[in-house]
Amino acid sequence: MKNVKKIIPGAAIALVIAAAAKFLESLEESAGLHFIGASVIAMFIGMIVNAFYKPNSVTAPGIKFTSKKILKFAIILLGASLNIRTVLTVGRFSLTVMVFTLATCFGLGALIGKALGLNWKTSSLINAGTGICGGSAIAAIAPVIEATDMDIAYGLSATFLFDTVMIVVFPILGHWMGLSDAAFGLWAGTAVNDTSSVVATGYAFSEAAGDFATMVKLTRTLAIIPAVLAFAAINVHLKRKAQAAEGTAVKVSIKSIFPWFILGFLAMSALTSLGLIPAGTAAALKTISKFLMVAALAAIGLNTDFKSLCRSGAKPMLHGFIISLLVVLVAIAVEFAIGIAPHGVL
Repeated sequence: MKNVKKIIPGAAIALVIAAAAKFLESLEESAGLHFIGASVIAMFIGMIVNAFYKPNSVTAPGIKFTSKKILKFAIILLGASLNIRTVLTVGRFSLTVMVFTLATCFGLGALIGKALGLNWKTSSLINAGTGICGGSAIAAIAPVIEATDMDIAYGLSATFLFDTVMIVVFPILGHWMGLSDAAFGLWAGTAVNDTSSVVATGYAFSEAAGDFATMVKLTRTLAIIPAVLAFAAINVHLKRKAQAAEGTAVKVSIKSIFPWFILGFLAMSALTSLGLIPAGTAAALKTISKFLMVAALAAIGLNTDFKSLCRSGAKPMLHGFIISLLVVLVAIAVEFAIGIAPHGVL
């Protein structure tokens, strides 16, 4: 009970910010716009609050709990929104495009990050956010690589900026290239980062394109699973390498850093796929998951010093721009190569 009381003040602040961010997002949507998602709004509000009111002994425990524990719980609930049958429905064409875009993000992205002199954790979060599913992928991978709040803030900011541009530019380019609904939906679903941005971009082109883009985007979410496991293994390897260089013999246990929450994500996805979670319940769990994720990102903002972020923020933004542009080009190039663009149907 004592520990719960310690958590309440900080968690309450994060939840209030999350509610405010969701409200601002709803105002955007009611105006027919979608430039900034609730997760990014919440993080920025948190950083503004941090500039005037730093976490203290009263609020810090709850803020930390929300940014760590609640974040993992939100990822578990997110599994309810992914039906494995969706992957089979989307088919081999979208999976082919995704293989190339993911290879671009995690292959070239790592080299670009290194060339820019970025922390590997910051670079990895930007690559994951661009290649998989924006904030959800960043949120899932951050705990297993022990990323700092600053790393997460960089990752979210870099992916969000390019998303904002793509919502406006993508439909214009799609019509200019004469893409079919299927071709545009596949392109938007594989190249735009955040789910809400994919939906906004797809439906700005046409209703059919929006439906297909959303389905492709849900399929991309599945890549969270191998990505989290791979980064967990990389983190163990780097820890062991660092300890060997220091001459220490501390054992790093894979069991201790294994992302157990991803098993919860898989279990929820399996239950949905087997029809054991009704569609209405799955939709409700997804809504709860998104809200809790927004609260967690608000907590991350509350722990992030905006001045420190700005001091070295140019390189992460440049990295995000370069890798996002490469994904856009690779995705449409593969579509032309396999015959989906410009006039293909699936």
